[in-house]
Amino acid sequence: MSAARLTSRDIRSESRLVVMRALLAAGESTRSELAEATGLSLGTVSTIVQDLLKYGIVVETGLLAKTVGRPTTGLRLNADRGRVVGFYLEDRYLETTVFDASLGRLATVEVTSEEPVEDADAVIEWILDALDAALGEARASRDDILGIGILLPGGMQRPVKAETVPSAIWLHLDRLRDSLGLPIVVDNPLKAIATAELWLGAGRRSANVVAVSLGIGVGAGIIQDGAVVRGATDAAGEWGHSLLAFEGRLCQCGRRGCVEAYVGVPGVQQTLADTAPGHPLTAMPPDFDFIAALSEAFTAGDPDAVAAVERTAEFLGAALTDLVALLNPEVIALTGWDSAAAWRERVLSIVRRRVLDDAPGDAAVDLSIEGSGTCGMDGIAAIAYERFMRDIGLVTTRVLPAL
Repeated sequence: MSAARLTSRDIRSESRLVVMRALLAAGESTRSELAEATGLSLGTVSTIVQDLLKYGIVVETGLLAKTVGRPTTGLRLNADRGRVVGFYLEDRYLETTVFDASLGRLATVEVTSEEPVEDADAVIEWILDALDAALGEARASRDDILGIGILLPGGMQRPVKAETVPSAIWLHLDRLRDSLGLPIVVDNPLKAIATAELWLGAGRRSANVVAVSLGIGVGAGIIQDGAVVRGATDAAGEWGHSLLAFEGRLCQCGRRGCVEAYVGVPGVQQTLADTAPGHPLTAMPPDFDFIAALSEAFTAGDPDAVAAVERTAEFLGAALTDLVALLNPEVIALTGWDSAAAWRERVLSIVRRRVLDDAPGDAAVDLSIEGSGTCGMDGIAAIAYERFMRDIGLVTTRVLPAL
């Protein structure tokens, strides 16, 4: 099936988002500066600005004195247009963040539970309580909310029965929406980190970016031609379950040889166990505390830790080289492993060598550590804001997750 042809209305819709992201990057700008930054004509930018002013999304900041020529009117995103709320939800953990309308963070509330919270009524109550607590810290009310975004780990397929937190939300999304009385979008972290890069990171400078999330599991959020790639069933980006080693290590998905089995946190620990059987760190739970401990051992010059880090970097470099061959990105933005700062540069140097030496043709890739976060809270807030803009008629072309 061929792609639908964009209408002039659709092109204007995309241009509005381009102008908004440029204004977000600049903080304060003018119509002529936005035209230069986006490549759009001054007339197009002026028309878009009028649309955004009409709906209160952009405000004028008064005349800005210039060294040459007449003063011109400044513009910025209207942070007080409303509030956007993002949730990140697991069975024992709930994070709630309130953002202003320029995607500035106002308040974050984190809640943990000793036992999994899986019953639908309990999950909904959990969310409502956390929302009220976060709004209280942000000095906001539900009347201020433009939209809510919920991040659910894993795929976007609706399950058959409720046995997990994602299942409980999917099967009772209408109940949650009715309880909140607010518009909701649900998405997974890979799409959210890609959206965060589009609005706040490398995607503002480059049209083709891969945001790689490194954590317990791994995946890739993909931006191509300035848009987040979702795939036929919203499952694009599961790079962690592509093949790195034929008949290799067993992955948590049940297959053997997946990228995740080598560069996810459990895989990093397995590499340490392979190179140094009996090392004390191999007895730790395979979580971010392990990565922090490995980082300390690396800094202290532990040769086994150094060997495991360098071997992991080789695995990562090989897997990223395949991404370069498939997607031809301008930038690969690495996110996650925040506690691994001590060996980040060593990893990047090895990855750069692998990618640049092995990449096909004259592919030039910039490796960035500017990623916007492993769970993509900024991204889910941007997705919820795009949903608000769609509801008021300013966005027509942006593909959004199931609502």
